[in-house]
Amino acid sequence: MLKRIVQLFFVLVGGTLGFIFLPELIHLLNVGDLPNWVTNSYVGAVIGAIILYLSTFWLADYIVGLMKLMEEAIVKAPVTDVLFGTMGVIFGLIVAFLVSIPLNTIQVPILSTVVPIFITFFLGYFGFQIGFKKRDELINLFSVANKLGRDKKKDSDDSIESMSAELKILDTSVIIDGRIADICKTGFLEGTLIIPEFVLEELQHIADSSDVLKRNRGRRGLDILNKIQKELPIKVEIYEGDFEEIQEVDSKLVKLAKLLTGVVVTNDFNLNKVCELQGVPVLNINDLANAVKPVVLPGEELNVQVIKDGKEHNQGVAYLDDGTMIVVEGGRDYIGKQIDVIVTSVLQTSAGRMIFAKPKLLEKAL
Repeated sequence: MLKRIVQLFFVLVGGTLGFIFLPELIHLLNVGDLPNWVTNSYVGAVIGAIILYLSTFWLADYIVGLMKLMEEAIVKAPVTDVLFGTMGVIFGLIVAFLVSIPLNTIQVPILSTVVPIFITFFLGYFGFQIGFKKRDELINLFSVANKLGRDKKKDSDDSIESMSAELKILDTSVIIDGRIADICKTGFLEGTLIIPEFVLEELQHIADSSDVLKRNRGRRGLDILNKIQKELPIKVEIYEGDFEEIQEVDSKLVKLAKLLTGVVVTNDFNLNKVCELQGVPVLNINDLANAVKPVVLPGEELNVQVIKDGKEHNQGVAYLDDGTMIVVEGGRDYIGKQIDVIVTSVLQTSAGRMIFAKPKLLEKAL
């Protein structure tokens, strides 16, 4: 069917060209004395239609194949890409039409014919590129405008700040970690969770890994997302946009956070530092975990079980229920035993809190 349409188009174009130009072409060639019917415009239309129709036997298949490739590319492309690309083309063509109006009044043939065609092509292509590559910024602009319209009674600065606090963008590490689901369940994390599509692709890639550990981590992350979306009372949205010019997922997250004026939620130390350097708000799950650990002061008594020996001579190592490591001086002799210890000092490091203590029995002996 598509091939027939292409052939019909060629016939119409050939007939039109033959009707307009063929008599003049014969006159310019000065072939000689020809019957009047040969130079008739309608005969020229028939001859032009036949010539281009015959050419379709070689060209139609290539044109149909090209059209099908374009159709597949458009169908596979996200609707936002097609929509904003089309809007860009329309805007570019409108600008080209307005620019060409004064050029048509110029008597110079090149300026009145060739230049408008070039401007139309150039501005149409330029408009498509702007609409396609700036679609994320345009979407964000429209969403901000809609929210500001709904909240026009509020102060503009307060409304923008509240929108920024509502969007929480999750990275791959915090999804695999799993604690984000428990935090959402307790209600301490408010607003909308944004799951970028490129993060989902990275999770899928990890889940399909040949390495067993990576595969289990990826599947755990997908299960966590499924639990958050179906079981927890928090809004989850999938961001379908991508930044093709950026390769690293962390860099894409920072770019997206700037675009949506959102907050990155992570437990990746390096991503945390990058966000801070670029002025992007970030919530670190590890910082939250350290903040809610019980405060232990020097002189307090704890009952712990010494698990193993420490790095230094005669040291033992124990752990609190939250995973805080306790270094027990002289605790090597108590490995495997439950003993009372007295806290001597507390050290806060980037990896967490470390407690130093000594056995209470040793304190009494002294």
